[in-house]
Amino acid sequence: MDLTGARWRKSTRSSGNGGACVEVADNLPGVVGVRDSKDPDGPALAFSPTAWRAFVTRLAPPD
Repeated sequence: MDLTGARWRKSTRSSGNGGACVEVADNLPGVVGVRDSKDPDGPALAFSPTAWRAFVTRLAPPD
């Protein structure tokens, strides 16, 4: 998956101490990229927008 042109943003759920930081890029058509902010040139995961929404929905705390 080509993530060239991705605009990465740090997850609001990432810790503020420089530890476990996840970045998400959702500006590309048909794909959502996820990577480790400590290794920006390393591997990234690619999800379809539908799969990403399902994943994030499952992570959300119950009301």
